[in-house]
Amino acid sequence: MMQTREIVTDDLATWVDRCAQALDAGDRLITLFGRPDAGGDTVVTAVVMGGEGGLRILRGRGRRLESFPSLTPRHPAAQMFERELWEQTGLIPAGHPWLKPVRYEGEHQQHMTDYPFFKVRGQEIHEVGVGPIHASVIEPGHFRFMCHGEQVHHLEIQLGYQHRGVEALLLRRPPLALASLVESIAGDSSIAYAWGYCAAVEALSGTRIRIETDLVRGVALELERVAMHLASLTGLATDIAFLQGGATYGRLRTAIINACMRICGSRFGRGWLRPGGVRYGISEEQRQDLLATIAAFAKDFAEVNDLMLDARSVRSRFRGVGVVGSEAARDLGLVGLAGRASGMAVDMRVSLPGRLYTRDPITLLTEESGDCWARLKLRMREIDESVRWLTRVLETPELDLASVAPALPGPLSPDTLCVSVREGFRGPVVQSLETGPDGRLIHYKVQDPSLLNWFGLAFALRGNEISDFPICNKSFDLSYCGNDL
Repeated sequence: MMQTREIVTDDLATWVDRCAQALDAGDRLITLFGRPDAGGDTVVTAVVMGGEGGLRILRGRGRRLESFPSLTPRHPAAQMFERELWEQTGLIPAGHPWLKPVRYEGEHQQHMTDYPFFKVRGQEIHEVGVGPIHASVIEPGHFRFMCHGEQVHHLEIQLGYQHRGVEALLLRRPPLALASLVESIAGDSSIAYAWGYCAAVEALSGTRIRIETDLVRGVALELERVAMHLASLTGLATDIAFLQGGATYGRLRTAIINACMRICGSRFGRGWLRPGGVRYGISEEQRQDLLATIAAFAKDFAEVNDLMLDARSVRSRFRGVGVVGSEAARDLGLVGLAGRASGMAVDMRVSLPGRLYTRDPITLLTEESGDCWARLKLRMREIDESVRWLTRVLETPELDLASVAPALPGPLSPDTLCVSVREGFRGPVVQSLETGPDGRLIHYKVQDPSLLNWFGLAFALRGNEISDFPICNKSFDLSYCGNDL
């Protein structure tokens, strides 16, 4: 958290140079965004993280339609950030190789049919379009495959069919009344979003939180991680007709989300976390219930994992399919599990552990092959690690997780920027809140990890059969609504 008066604000050209220097030095770009200021200019902010952890803020100012040298040709991980910046503010990243709308907001609304799809030409090249309307209840997205026979040369993913206006809605209510809206930004990551929001409000208001509150929030987040990884494993098993896995993973997920419901009344943790604390502690009876649920879960989970990993049909279907190598993953800026499955050792619970994960560390896990097999195995391993962490915390007898009455936060500090990062099951959920001179929010920036990983899915399909798309898609398991804010 930084007072904005303490942040050096450069002109746009100097700001780009400073960003380029940081990225050339190996810093990781966490987020990059812009907002209008009262004078009609655009304030641009980049948040970078060095190899030793810790965040650094680089800020600049530009006029509408002003151009700046694009970072993308040298640092491809900036490509989506610059596209979003151009779409939302009108600043032009000159030399960007892929300058296309992200969400079709503002001037681009109602122009989805003008989308400039990439073209692959050749006598036997054909295109296959899927969506935007899909079977079942998933949200809209269009996938266009450029194929030679059954082999995919390129996949282009067009999202932006939903105009929810989340970031504008977040400025229409008082800061302390945003929890229910934040929880619904991406429904399968309600806890990760709620905790990030709560932490930001608490930092801006100077509210002190007891370690027991952090522990309850950590239990909620790891339960969410286990449940959502299980949903992904269910889909992967079902997509290849491995029925033992599909049925068992689904049953085990139900056990986890029902345990969550017994604590807070919601299977997805909605209403559990609020600024200043949590609405529901974990009583001794609930603690024992959770421990019993986790112990029974771990036994069945190990058995079905052995079945899944030992099956020749599973190995044949997943190994070598949808590969994203480590160099490509770094260049594309993949985050979360998708990046770790390609050998990138980045987990915000380790890089930015905060008080909770410093007290009770979690092990950073990676795989090296970068294929569907690696993403499958890493989900299993991360569930095992979350179960170990949950068991260790819940078995600590001196912790009182029941008496965690929330403290009501006070007014927010004026002229302050707070960047909150929480490692959800997909990757880092980033929320940036900025206040004005009167302490009211003037900007609320939301970033789901899916925003950065959709292009990784497109890259993974190159050279694969079009029939490999369902398992590649599910192995990434990205969020449409996390993109279409």
